[in-house]
Amino acid sequence: MSGERVLVVDDEPQIRRALRVVLRASGYAVTEVGSGEAALDAAATEPFDLMILDLMLPDVEGVEVCRRLREWSRLPVIVLSAHDEEDIKVRALDEGADDYVSKPFSAPELLARMRSAVRRSSFDSAPAEPVVRAADGEVEIDLARRVVMRAGEEVHLTPTEYDLLRFMASQAGRVITHGHLLRTVFGDGYVDANAVLRVHVASLRKKIEPDPGRPRIILTEPGVGYRLRVD
Repeated sequence: MSGERVLVVDDEPQIRRALRVVLRASGYAVTEVGSGEAALDAAATEPFDLMILDLMLPDVEGVEVCRRLREWSRLPVIVLSAHDEEDIKVRALDEGADDYVSKPFSAPELLARMRSAVRRSSFDSAPAEPVVRAADGEVEIDLARRVVMRAGEEVHLTPTEYDLLRFMASQAGRVITHGHLLRTVFGDGYVDANAVLRVHVASLRKKIEPDPGRPRIILTEPGVGYRLRVD
């Protein structure tokens, strides 16, 4: 049993009830609040390991909660979002949310995302691992030596491809929005150039994915961005 403390932020009692049942059954200690201001107050006064945050709140929307929380805290945040809210999910991720799960949520998926977010949070305070491995170790990204290996052989990437892969590797496991990738790798002038990003991701997949048509390393988060899956 985990024993970790989770702050659930949702204004719908039935959602809080469902989350409470799922989380307590998995060993989490659960605190519930129904508004954004209450969430910020609780996070400021009590020690939590993770926040589950609804985006549509009655006072302060979830995106603003993320923005204000990130001014002083690295508490992992998983947002809950309806399927048709891609724009607001992107904004929440850009403001510091670590991941998102769509409503209605799958309990196994939510628990897996929670474990991943808490694990990444513990890594944030540890020395960075210079080698990122994916596809059961078949692909290795050596960030210190700027070398990418696949099945024991070096993969030759263009400078842009490497910069893109390096940034995704530095954020391994996290959802990175299209806009964040474009701003970081290509510059502010490319913030809306999703077609450019798709071309480079397709090229990267051809070079590093065991089966580019069924990617296992660079995963697409539809309408939002990409996630680098690691071992």
